[in-house]
Amino acid sequence: MIVTTTPIIEGKKITQYLGLVSGSAIMGTSFVRDFFAGITDLVGGRSSAYEAELKRARSSAISEMRQEAVKLGANAVISVDLDYEAVGEKGGLLMVCANGTAVVVG
Repeated sequence: MIVTTTPIIEGKKITQYLGLVSGSAIMGTSFVRDFFAGITDLVGGRSSAYEAELKRARSSAISEMRQEAVKLGANAVISVDLDYEAVGEKGGLLMVCANGTAVVVG
């Protein structure tokens, strides 16, 4: 399945628009608390462990969005947007959302 942030797929013709699809993943409190506490310790450095967690959450959200698209009969998702949001009391959770338009391309 093609998944793209663009509204078109070069070389492909969109033959049917099937609607909005979305997926989300929420990372637990301890991760977010440790993440923000660790920022000051890193002093501009990068944390591969936290980056891996964010990648895992993003992949999970995109996978869930793809599954919704397949259920609708799509073979592509266009105009994908990824959002990251702190939620819960005191921002104790990090939510990753993937939204796009399910389409059939030929």
